[in-house]
Amino acid sequence: MDVIAPPDLHARLRPRLLPRPRNQALYARAQAEGLTELQARVLAGRLAGYEGELAPLTQPSLRYLEHPERLADGRRAAERIAQAVVEGEHIGILTDYDVDGITSHVVIRRTLVELFGVPEARLHSLIGHRIHDGYGISLPLVERTLSLKPRPSLVITADCGSSDEPRIARLKAAGIDVVVSDHHALPVEGPPASAHAVVNPTRDDCDYADATIAGCMVAWLVMSLARQVLIEWGALPSATPKLSPWLSYVALGTVADCVSLGASPANRAVVSHGLTLINRMEAACWRAMAARLGEDSTPFTAETLAFQMGPRINARSRLDDPYAALHFMLAADDGTATRHLDTLDQDNQSRKAIEADMTEQARLLAVPQLSSDQPAIVVFLEGGHPGVQGIVASRLVQAYGRPALVMTPAAAPGMLTGSGRSIEALHLRDALQRTFELAPEALPRFGGHRGAAGVGVPVDQFDAFRTAFLQAVGEQLGGIELFPHVLTDGELMPAQFDLSTLDELERLGPYGREFDAPLFEGDFLVEALRPVGADGSHLMMTLSAGAVSLRAIWFRALTPGELPAFGLGDWLRCAYRLSRNRWKGRESLQLMVEHAEAPSSA
Repeated sequence: MDVIAPPDLHARLRPRLLPRPRNQALYARAQAEGLTELQARVLAGRLAGYEGELAPLTQPSLRYLEHPERLADGRRAAERIAQAVVEGEHIGILTDYDVDGITSHVVIRRTLVELFGVPEARLHSLIGHRIHDGYGISLPLVERTLSLKPRPSLVITADCGSSDEPRIARLKAAGIDVVVSDHHALPVEGPPASAHAVVNPTRDDCDYADATIAGCMVAWLVMSLARQVLIEWGALPSATPKLSPWLSYVALGTVADCVSLGASPANRAVVSHGLTLINRMEAACWRAMAARLGEDSTPFTAETLAFQMGPRINARSRLDDPYAALHFMLAADDGTATRHLDTLDQDNQSRKAIEADMTEQARLLAVPQLSSDQPAIVVFLEGGHPGVQGIVASRLVQAYGRPALVMTPAAAPGMLTGSGRSIEALHLRDALQRTFELAPEALPRFGGHRGAAGVGVPVDQFDAFRTAFLQAVGEQLGGIELFPHVLTDGELMPAQFDLSTLDELERLGPYGREFDAPLFEGDFLVEALRPVGADGSHLMMTLSAGAVSLRAIWFRALTPGELPAFGLGDWLRCAYRLSRNRWKGRESLQLMVEHAEAPSSA
């Protein structure tokens, strides 16, 4: 059902179609260097202020990767891992429970076992439970590590650890070295002092050229450097295979963790190369997913990773123990992969139902905050599931055009846990740092990066936290107008409604965060429409532009049971993507509508 809101608020919350700001210098240079006008338009709408070379972005290649030696502490980390391999130590692999963490885990484990010859019996997988353990090197994970027999003498982290000094200090006191590999923003006091090494491209003293790489990429670089060290020491033959095949996992983790695919040659290279590896279908996990999605699902694209594989793997850790996701990624045969995929699918369906209920509750709670024009939305869902906070926060950002934090009760008594998502104008991690300065007792734990973050807040400090957070957000935004909007790349001519145009756009891929897939706008005549889907919430339409008639689909266009507000013969101004519809080996162009309104209100 629709959220009840005052009429003036409904008007303020109607999404506005806006043209993407265009980097005019880049637009001209791209055409001068051989890109088409459409490609130049798309590129210039995503790279504000970019003055670097175009080839690393438009022609992604592994030759643009920086050597891992440039990572601060990279050599020290690699030498400690190499020492553990040579001396036969037990090694713990401690990673986050999301896709970035799971793919990091796979990279580290497969490298140790398959390339370095470490027996499985000497490895310990340590992945926290989102609800019972919490994020990072949590106290329960520390206790679990200390109780292992035999106990590891080295723990390698990935996608976590930068903000976990107290727990790392406890492991160190017990005689366990911790090598941190991570990509999250460091606390103001710097890298955790008790760690043996901290490899994180966001370090102030790090010379690595790209601080936007995902945690799985940091792990891949560290393990690549460990291979080099073992060869230098004579512990491995020089012909030992490189880690290049594992870039398939890095591609998945990079896309799913929503790190930048804009002005990042490294991220664009690993996703592009990784997709090539994935589409060889050499691993059981890729084959099982392709079979599940159907014969028309291949070749996989970055969109497949973002909207099909990523949510399934994340769903497991959101709702339950994350190890099924790890077993799926590591499956040695198709039957095992399919069995674990069944579990992930079931969890993903449950996640969708929980998400829908929580989103409706959150939208109701957001109304008074929107009415008072607060710069951010902060909601507490007393019966909410902590594993779905981030998705619900994303829905609020999309609906209302402002940052959002969704809080639920934590497993620890007297505590709340929360996940936040941001808008382009706000650095969320910096806003939380300012919140901590304003009210340190209200925010004992937080971490994240520009676009997403997590928090831990005492129940009795919730109001103080919200007040400080809203002040911090307001200070950073400086009073700019906040409203939901849809940025488009302008209009297409009727002659451009062709698969060749889609080919032209796909050559600029991969698309993802900070390099959004092209979105266009235009006026269309509605020639046919019908609700589809199990609950009738999607619209299948035939739209015409001049002499061209196009198949179009608009997902989640309607509330179940609702009728469209327009009919046959009406004109719509639509924001849409071009899509390749595959059916029984045939391909045709279709439009994926993301927003539609009467032309007079555009």
